[in-house]
Amino acid sequence: MTQTVSGLWDETLDADRFVPDAEVDGLLVGAVDLHTHPGPSPFPRRMSILDAAVDAASVGFRALVAKSHHHSMQTDILALGPVGLAETGVRVFGGVALNRTVGGLNPYAVELALGLGGRVVWFPTISSTAHIEFHRHHHHSGFPVAGIPLRDNEPISVVGEDGALVPEARDILSVIAGESAILNCGHLPADEIDVLVPAAVAAGVERIVVSHPDFIVGAAPERIGAWCRQGAYVEHCLAMVVGRNATEPPVEKVAGFLREAGVGHTVFSSDLGQKGNPLPVTAYRRMVRALLDAGNAEDDIRAMVGGNAAQLLFP
Repeated sequence: MTQTVSGLWDETLDADRFVPDAEVDGLLVGAVDLHTHPGPSPFPRRMSILDAAVDAASVGFRALVAKSHHHSMQTDILALGPVGLAETGVRVFGGVALNRTVGGLNPYAVELALGLGGRVVWFPTISSTAHIEFHRHHHHSGFPVAGIPLRDNEPISVVGEDGALVPEARDILSVIAGESAILNCGHLPADEIDVLVPAAVAAGVERIVVSHPDFIVGAAPERIGAWCRQGAYVEHCLAMVVGRNATEPPVEKVAGFLREAGVGHTVFSSDLGQKGNPLPVTAYRRMVRALLDAGNAEDDIRAMVGGNAAQLLFP
C-alpha cells in the first residue's frame, strides 16, 4: 500500500508542514528536486524512494532524482515503477555516484546507469579528496555515518600529476555527452572542478551542476560565477540552507552566489532524506517562503525550484 504523506511527517522536524500557505504551495507545482537521499542506503534514511515521490506529489512536484553515495538507484526505481511509484505522478530518476563502491571512475557503471534511464552522474562524493580531508578535521559536521561495516574510502582525484584530467574521467565525459545526461561535480575540490568544467564543455557535455559550493567544495561566489559563465549551474542544497544545522538566514546564505550566478543558473534542491532532518517538501516550503518574504519575484522562484532543474533533467 502506498504510504500516505501524513505518515511521513514528524511533528518536530516538519511542524511547519501543518501551517497552510497557499502562496508557497502554488509556486511548488511543477517543482523538480535534483538531489534527494532516500533508502535503501548504508546511511540511515528517513524515507524510501516511494516515500520521496509521495512527499513530492503532495504539492505537485514534476520530478525528482534519487541519489545514493554507494550504488546506482536506477534499478531500484525501475523495480518500484509497477508497484506504486508510477502511480504517484512524479517522474523519478536515478544515476550513479563515482565512489569506491561502484569502482570509482568507472565508465562501465556510468553506461549501465544511464542506459537503464538514469540521468545524473555524480563525480566522486564521499571518495573525493576534499570530502575525506574535510571530515578528517570536522568530526561533527552532521554528515551521516554508515550503519554497516564498510572499509574506508581511498581518495579519488580526477586530475593527474600533470594537472590534466585523467583518461578515465575523459571517457566518462564522453558517455555523459552521448546520453545528454547531467554531470554533477560531486564533492570534488574547487581546484579539480576548475579543470573538470572546461573539459566537460569541450567534450560536449551541456548539463553541468556544482552542488553546495560552500560545503566541502570550497568555492567562493566569484568562482561559481566563472563556472556558470562556462555553462554550469549552481545547486544550493536546502539541507544546509534550512535544515537542522542551518546557522544563518537562508536568503542571506545564498545571496552572494545568486548575484554571481544569476537566477538562470541557480537551482534549489533538497539534499534531504536523512534521519533527523526535515522532509524535502518541508524544506522547499521554508525556502520559498523566505524568498517571498525577501521580495524575490514569483517567476524567479519558479525558475529556481523547478524550471531550471527541468531544463537540465529532461533532454
